[in-house]
Amino acid sequence: MNTKNKSLIIAAVAVLGSLGLILITKPAPEVGGNFRAEVGSAIVSEERSFDFGTISMASGDVSHDFKIRNESSEAVKIDKMYTSCMCTAAYFVKDGGRIGPFGMPGHGFVPPLRRVIESGEEAVISVVFDPAAHGPAGVGAVQREIYLEDESGNPVVVLGIKATVTP
Repeated sequence: MNTKNKSLIIAAVAVLGSLGLILITKPAPEVGGNFRAEVGSAIVSEERSFDFGTISMASGDVSHDFKIRNESSEAVKIDKMYTSCMCTAAYFVKDGGRIGPFGMPGHGFVPPLRRVIESGEEAVISVVFDPAAHGPAGVGAVQREIYLEDESGNPVVVLGIKATVTP
């Protein structure tokens, strides 16, 4: 190999190494708490989001329950429930029954929910997050959402979770 080729290879490796270093040391995006927990005034949740804090992939799944309540004078039908990522699953819990899991559309079958919350009734949205789902590329700050929609596709409730995932 001649000197010119060696110089080009060294320069290319240096450029690629510099780009890699920039990407690795770039700070993680800020995880915001701008989750919507209610739309209109029918279904509400006092807790808009939940922060698991720092969690390890090695520790396994973590979960949190959100209590929702129908504060309107009419029944509210929730047709769909799904999550923003395959690493998150949600369950609908009401009257001792647990339905789910509901996951991310496009990553397996997401069944329709088709449940009614009567005026004054409460239900629980139980959320399970798998910090190891994305493997080593999934470390750092994460933010996920859980959507409940009516039969027209309008959001009824949007809840959120966040965490900082470590290996």
